[in-house]
Amino acid sequence: MGAVPSTPRHTSSSETAEYLIATFVGEKSFPLASDFWQKLLELPLSLRWPAHRVREACNLFAQNNCYTRHLGKILIHLVWCLQEAIRTSSAPSDLYMKAINAVYISSVFLKYTFENSRSENLDELFLSLDETEPIPSAFATDQTIENLVMHNVLSFIASVDVSSDTYLLHQELLNFLLVAMSTQLLSGPTPGPKDVNPFIDAAMSQEISLVSSVVHRLLLNYIMQPHVPLSRTYSIFSEGSQPGVLERVGSAAASIVLLPFNYIVSSNGGGSRKQLAESSLHVLLILIHYRKCLVNEESLTIRSNESVTSDPLSKFSTHFSDNPYCKVLVNARDIEFDHVDVEGNANNGPVVRLPFASLFDTLGTCLADETAVLLLYSLVQGNSDFLEYVLVRTDLDTLLMPILETLYNASRRTSNQIYMLLIILLILSQDSSFNASIHKMILPAVPWYKEHLLHRTTLGSLMVIILIRTVQYNLSKLRDVYLHTTCLATLANMAPHVHRLSAYASQRLVSLFYMLSRKYNKLAELREVKLHIKVNSIEQDDVGDDMSAELQIYTDFLRIVLEILNAILTYALPRNPEVVYAIMHRQEIFQPFKNHPRFNELLENIYNVLDFFNSRMDAQTLDGEWSVEKVLQFIINNCRSWRGEGMKVFTQLHFSYEQESHPEEFFIPYVWQLVMARSGFGFNPSAISLFSVDLHADKEIRYEWESNAHPNGEVNEVNLHLDP
Repeated sequence: MGAVPSTPRHTSSSETAEYLIATFVGEKSFPLASDFWQKLLELPLSLRWPAHRVREACNLFAQNNCYTRHLGKILIHLVWCLQEAIRTSSAPSDLYMKAINAVYISSVFLKYTFENSRSENLDELFLSLDETEPIPSAFATDQTIENLVMHNVLSFIASVDVSSDTYLLHQELLNFLLVAMSTQLLSGPTPGPKDVNPFIDAAMSQEISLVSSVVHRLLLNYIMQPHVPLSRTYSIFSEGSQPGVLERVGSAAASIVLLPFNYIVSSNGGGSRKQLAESSLHVLLILIHYRKCLVNEESLTIRSNESVTSDPLSKFSTHFSDNPYCKVLVNARDIEFDHVDVEGNANNGPVVRLPFASLFDTLGTCLADETAVLLLYSLVQGNSDFLEYVLVRTDLDTLLMPILETLYNASRRTSNQIYMLLIILLILSQDSSFNASIHKMILPAVPWYKEHLLHRTTLGSLMVIILIRTVQYNLSKLRDVYLHTTCLATLANMAPHVHRLSAYASQRLVSLFYMLSRKYNKLAELREVKLHIKVNSIEQDDVGDDMSAELQIYTDFLRIVLEILNAILTYALPRNPEVVYAIMHRQEIFQPFKNHPRFNELLENIYNVLDFFNSRMDAQTLDGEWSVEKVLQFIINNCRSWRGEGMKVFTQLHFSYEQESHPEEFFIPYVWQLVMARSGFGFNPSAISLFSVDLHADKEIRYEWESNAHPNGEVNEVNLHLDP
């Protein structure tokens, strides 16, 4: 059956393992049918190599693979193991172990090849058989090895249940997918037609039925969160806490790959027990946000003024191919909902049915993790059925409380996570029933809010408080216009539906106007100073124009806040006496803007309300001083006689979120940053082009979390146009 390396008859398993690994990376090529591959994959690997020997092995493999084609061959053996495991209902454990060895060895050397590739087309992979190699049976001549591998890896994940026997293989296959798709790290943040991603492109070319099954399985893994079977022992792991050869290869210099289960052999059982769920989510996020850039060639005819002849030229334009995994996710339906939307889904292929209730609950417990936030965003932004399911839930606090707590701790979160959470709130606030229901839910206490005791406040009041607090944090720290816009847009959507806003929330809302007005006044003063300097200076610059642009932005912000107050006073004044109290208590802050041409119209209604209550308060005789309680009771009593006479009705503001035209420029780098920060997946930092990397970090790679692109698309509303 082909040449087999001869080994000494009386050797230890470690010596045999070292010999076989050395043979695998060496110069001699072994055909697919050789018994060498069985020896390599069946041997319990417990050899321990120092890091420099691992580097030498990887480097030697990279030099010899062009002759031996061993990378392609071990991938084919992996395929055969997976095919046999899928065919056999109860496959023997040694078959799973062979597959684990094959996928792990493949991952190590595949990843090293990616990290050290010097060609734009990843020629170093040599994923083809030598011309002298007989073509295996059931191997189509037009089928690439990467397509064959991805088809079978995805098929195993989708069709074989996770059990104590298959858990490790499922985990290693998910790790392999991360490695195989990591070619995205080698390209820039904007996908281009020259990007080379052979494995993820192969995943995109699979039949829609398989794609649907894969998405279904990955989401079920995330929902069910199967635990590591600690009661099992596996020969791939060495005794005690000492790493085996594959683990040593995995922890070599440049972080070739991190074996996630090296802790399961230790007695303390440390590490994440939900690794499979987390890895499933990481793979899913990479798959649904991938975009392949394709080139269109269009023929143009250009006529010269000096000649009647026409010169045909070629014009190249690009477009992105459809992502089948994204399509499956946005078309997923609730397993409890039997209605079939014939018109909407007849041509979309198989519909994945998921337990939305379980997914909702799982997300509610995991939103402290940024990857869970991104999954929730992907669902509410793209899947109308899931969004509708969320909106009709009566326990919205399951999702909103962890979101609001995370925003409360914004200083300890990344700016991207804050953006994602705010966009989710904006999407939810587009629904009037959501805005009404959050004011009906009473929270007994909010223990994590430290600045003020919040006792029996409504969920809607808490949301107003946190959004205003986020604006305040942004003013002092981030100074990001998009963040301001999103917070204010959400508040504007909520305003007409506010019901019994708490005293503290009402105070914070009025203080928001004061806070932004101070910023506005400061900018106006600075602009005047700059313009004065510019007039008296020979040098011309654009400082005045820049200041004017920023001043215009804050003018729009103040107008939105006034629109919010107007909406509450116009549509919900009798139900919000605390808002009236807060406006009366701080009425002096509106005076400087009363005659301002951009604000006077919006302030007319506020002063109409002030005149109504002030005049009645002046006319009322009172024994003693006005106390807070007496003023509030006075407002409540007079709210009953409020008819809104003289109030000018403005068109309600309604903001909606629209994803920008090229979201991949933000999401692809963002997903990989999250994956690398949370999965232990390391990559040679000098090879990464997808995002900025701190190459001077001592013990770990630190990634720049800021992206030039924003997750926010345009924020639209009916009559106020912001240009972020």
